[in-house]
Amino acid sequence: MIPCAVLSKRCARSTALTSLAAILQELASEHSTCPSGKNGGSLGEFSPGQMVKEFNDVVFTTGKVGQVEGPVKTQFGYHLILITRRGDEKM
Repeated sequence: MIPCAVLSKRCARSTALTSLAAILQELASEHSTCPSGKNGGSLGEFSPGQMVKEFNDVVFTTGKVGQVEGPVKTQFGYHLILITRRGDEKM
């Protein structure tokens, strides 16, 4: 059985992360100059080594699932990165 306080905290966090993801999608759609802006900034799934080093390092090494990382500067500009899933770990 999950204690009510734990469940309540988890639901609040989940709602906050869902809201954050929606805000980032809206901002990317409005302001991004990259092709991914049309998809709300989503890059979909990718494997280590498929992105530029700065991006790859954050997504696969230093970044945490469910947290906004950045701004991260790459040759393409500055990025805010929300890691929604890595392996079995999900937001």
